[in-house]
Amino acid sequence: MEKVSAADPLPALMHTPQKSFAMSHASEISAARRFSQLLAERAGFGATEAGRLAIVVTEAGTNILKHAADGWLILNTVERDGHQGIEVLALDRGPGIVNVGQSLRDGVSTAGTAGTGLGAMRRLADEFDVYSVPGEGVAVHMVILADHALPRGVVDDLDGVTSGASRLCFGAVCLPIANEEACGDAWGIEQDRRTATVVVADGLGHGPGAAAASDAAVGVLRQDATLAPARLIQAMHEALRPTRGAAAAVMKLDADAGMLCFAGIGNITACVIDGDANHQMVSHNGIVGHNLRKVQEFSAPWPVGALCIFCSDGIGTQWNMAAYPGLLGCHPALIAGVLYRDFMRLRDDATVLVVRRVY
Repeated sequence: MEKVSAADPLPALMHTPQKSFAMSHASEISAARRFSQLLAERAGFGATEAGRLAIVVTEAGTNILKHAADGWLILNTVERDGHQGIEVLALDRGPGIVNVGQSLRDGVSTAGTAGTGLGAMRRLADEFDVYSVPGEGVAVHMVILADHALPRGVVDDLDGVTSGASRLCFGAVCLPIANEEACGDAWGIEQDRRTATVVVADGLGHGPGAAAASDAAVGVLRQDATLAPARLIQAMHEALRPTRGAAAAVMKLDADAGMLCFAGIGNITACVIDGDANHQMVSHNGIVGHNLRKVQEFSAPWPVGALCIFCSDGIGTQWNMAAYPGLLGCHPALIAGVLYRDFMRLRDDATVLVVRRVY
């Protein structure tokens, strides 16, 4: 077996543009399905995989309209062990599901329908996870892969990474303010076999100018991920001088040491959750690229199973994971989707990035 050095890089993980469809009318289901087929074509899907994706999107949108009246479908491309895939997040604030396990069986419905929607989605998806609390809505996370690299319908907690050697599982929602195509937020992860460095950036304002600033911040990570968080922020400060500037958070995760190191400037919140323990990270005031007075690093334990959650200021700060029984055990993309659904602010771009240490 080929030996792999701890310093060997894994592929960079960068956000890909997501698109959200508000499910308030049947026409939006058609729009989401057309967009999903465009993504499938770009990802090299064959006819069978594209067909599975179309059914999943249609069923997810139909479920929202039937059971909740309105909600969201969020679509984007992902990569799993070198295989392209399409991720589907279905979110609503409807009546929820009393018994999720029962609802996954065909023939069970609370709306007088055939009851095949949720069960069909689980069978057709290569990855599937669902979270619901009665009276609080439903959130479903699914991924359709471009080929049958994995057994279909049985992968409920697959690492959201591009290499099986990675110790990270992650998921994100990163969306622009309404009526904007360019998102002023961005995120990126660079990793090797031992460490990973995470960057979340929020360009000032919104639109193309904000996107240019946040993309430049993530670009610095791509250039040199070996830098410590404080030095990486300093390098971003120089790179962002021609832009309008950004808030930025940098976290270096060291699996061997079981520790993380954090530095942040501006109003991106970051916390580490390990069971009932919640460690809030500290950011200093300033604007990366224009007004950087103090950069300080903070360390915290990073045990197996711990979650790191990052939110831009497009997400409200009053969320508490204790209010979501069982959600911590779900796929990070589903956690990100639920927090986005319940705490998104309408006045800004919004990002939630969730990273879990899996071993």
